[in-house]
Amino acid sequence: MKQKRNIIMITDGDEYAKRAVEHAAKEIGGRCISASYGNPAKVDGPELVRLIKSAANDPVLVMFDDSGLVGEGAGETMMKYVADHEDINLLGIVAVASKTRQAEWTKVDVCIDREGNLTERGVDKFGIPEMDVGRINGDTVYCIDTINAPIVVGIGDIGKMGKFDDIKIGSPITLSAVKLILERSGYLDR
Repeated sequence: MKQKRNIIMITDGDEYAKRAVEHAAKEIGGRCISASYGNPAKVDGPELVRLIKSAANDPVLVMFDDSGLVGEGAGETMMKYVADHEDINLLGIVAVASKTRQAEWTKVDVCIDREGNLTERGVDKFGIPEMDVGRINGDTVYCIDTINAPIVVGIGDIGKMGKFDDIKIGSPITLSAVKLILERSGYLDR
């Protein structure tokens, strides 16, 4: 029996996100699929699964981005392909808030604001809590509700959030979101 690869999906893929996610992967002893970064990424679903399966160790952090396209863009199509693949065990999703022209939203289990506090309220791209409970607006979140993820953690714009998640200070909000998924998914209990 093949062992499934444990992954965390992250719904952002710009250069700031790439640096923050690579740092988080290093901090947790995992791997980041850097080839999946871009707006949108230059790889397709089958190639992404191949890269995940060839990663040195788990957990594998994978970025998805669709450049704010309305509806299901390339990032979301890849997310669904990867999540449904028989060789993948999805630990959770870091859902990244953004300011979209046509607001798309998704349900989240919990958010982490830019101060590092857990909140039931959604957050905006700056990591500031909003009025909505249990949802965020973003641009690569269209399909999250259709994916069976154990936990969805909402955060502001990775690597940014008004410098509260800057790589120069270790991207603490991104790292907290990844660690929260590892804890709540049961991955750390193995």
